[in-house]
Amino acid sequence: MLAFPNAKINLGLNITSRRPDGYHTIESCLYPIPWRDVLEAVPAKAFKFDQTGLIIPGDNSNNLCVKAYELIKEDKGIDPVHIHLHKVIPMGAGLGGGSADGAFTLKLLNAIYQLEYSVEKLQELASLLGSDCPFFIENKPAMATGTGTTLSPYDLSLKGAWIALKHPSIHVSTKEAYSGVTPRLPNASIAKLLKTPIEAWKGSVHNDFEESVFAGHPEIKSIKEDLYNKGASFAAMSGSGSAVFGVFTAVPKLEGFQVFEMR
Repeated sequence: MLAFPNAKINLGLNITSRRPDGYHTIESCLYPIPWRDVLEAVPAKAFKFDQTGLIIPGDNSNNLCVKAYELIKEDKGIDPVHIHLHKVIPMGAGLGGGSADGAFTLKLLNAIYQLEYSVEKLQELASLLGSDCPFFIENKPAMATGTGTTLSPYDLSLKGAWIALKHPSIHVSTKEAYSGVTPRLPNASIAKLLKTPIEAWKGSVHNDFEESVFAGHPEIKSIKEDLYNKGASFAAMSGSGSAVFGVFTAVPKLEGFQVFEMR
């Protein structure tokens, strides 16, 4: 069985507080975009995971596809599968590619073995994989709050717009991104601000990671500036970076960017 895990972008990201356990609370709108990996899972005599495309650093045992299989095997005792992942979405980009792979593995295994997991159960399992993973179960625009795993459906459509996205060859670790952030309550919620016209987002919808990340990596800041210079209605870094995207009302003429029509 085949699936195509997609990326997401963050339309605004507020770091609102630091919890006693060291985690942070956030507010962000997660929005799916059509940049996709390729994922295949088929029943096999012994479990196997392999991958092609972009090279994923680290041991395969840490891959979220493998961990997703182990979660369901522990819960339901399913038979082995052969999982193949062709990686297209870059890692360490703030696009949630690895999280999507893990979540889509859960959904594939649910379908292959007819486990009849509910959406809520799949989201519960996905939350054990990582904070972005539950989003990709329903894979629809959602407001993420708490530590990022509390999701609320959000009525927003970018249909008819174009997304231009660039991932520089810069890895921004989550630790680095959070180290430069001072949590604060925003003047207005992202949910409220996104109800205004897209053209108004430029001065009001912010990603709190940008200030410190841009200071340490001015190349990332220059991508955002370039998008605005080329006519983007809104541009921002996604997540903790380093990918930067722009929203356009017409086909953008850009070199070196991934461009997607939103349908």
